[in-house]
Amino acid sequence: MPFGIYLHVPFCASRCGYCDFNTYTSADLGGGGSRAEYPTVAATEIRYAAATVGRRSVDTVFVGGGTPTLLSPAELGGLLAVISEEFGLAPNAEVTTEANPESVDAAALAALRAAGFTRISFGMQSAASHVLAVLDRQHTPGRALQCVQWAREAGFAHINLDLIYGTPGESEADWKDSLHAAVQAGPDHISAYSLILEEGTRLAARVRRGELPAPDPDALADRYELAEAVLTDAGFAWYEVSNWAREESARARHNLLYWTGGDWWGIGPGAHSHLAGRRWWNVRHPRDYAQRVADGSPAADHEDLTSAQQQLERVMLTLRLREGLGLEELSDVGRAASTRAVSDGLLEPGAHSTGRAVLTLRGRLLADAVIRDLTD
Repeated sequence: MPFGIYLHVPFCASRCGYCDFNTYTSADLGGGGSRAEYPTVAATEIRYAAATVGRRSVDTVFVGGGTPTLLSPAELGGLLAVISEEFGLAPNAEVTTEANPESVDAAALAALRAAGFTRISFGMQSAASHVLAVLDRQHTPGRALQCVQWAREAGFAHINLDLIYGTPGESEADWKDSLHAAVQAGPDHISAYSLILEEGTRLAARVRRGELPAPDPDALADRYELAEAVLTDAGFAWYEVSNWAREESARARHNLLYWTGGDWWGIGPGAHSHLAGRRWWNVRHPRDYAQRVADGSPAADHEDLTSAQQQLERVMLTLRLREGLGLEELSDVGRAASTRAVSDGLLEPGAHSTGRAVLTLRGRLLADAVIRDLTD
């Protein structure tokens, strides 16, 4: 079974108004858990993980955040070297880092590639300056597109652009322009996510106060359908509800590991892990994390998934994939629901002849509801 390492870098230069991830600015951190100390602390947890798991070849590494590239290429490369030394990287390992466009330049990207990173994901979000302003993004509309060119020149095998649709004030034309700009930049992978108003975020508060309109569900559906049309026409194919790739080799293997129930160890504050049906998560604050690592394990709590829970998660995640779900994974009630879903145009025709439930375009728009019906 593939094995991955997720490394969470919890630092941001500023906080985006829509984000509820476990991230911290310098002002948030107060007296502990500094960015300067973090590489040493994370390396200690990597060594702890290796001592716990034993030497197990790592197929995928994903560095997420926060803004991972607030650490220098040398620091990120040093952590990758520790993973390689302690676990061993598979010969064709996928090694990804996220990057905010304003946090890297041509030299930094070349240094990351030289350090062993093979894939990079840029948070583009939009090509419209007024949309970026509502999201509190710091980069200019063209910066992500320039980063793609730099990454290609640096030799990255795979490049992703993240987009967000449904931001208050975004028009259909804005979204279409963003899609075309992303395609023309030349990545081989594009992710498109509907804006979600998370409780406790600045953007949610602004909508609640009436300063901004709430995202309209019908408009969100229209945006998704436009993404499917533009990306398909440009040679991309969906392989997960929110992800499109030019070819199979460009698919995000680390994320596929999550979606197919693989094993991974999460390094860093608030990071989640899964091994053989056990899930656990680390304490959230960098200061507490550093102290817990020094004391031994940074884990805050854990749960052991029952076979029924594992089965339910497998159905929920696998159905979001282009290959779909084997009908044998469903209960009798679920199989009956799948027949109705085919009739309703939510699953592709012929599900019962092929033995697989695959979402149609309409089914992708209603994926959560379809999953609910199949698992009730």
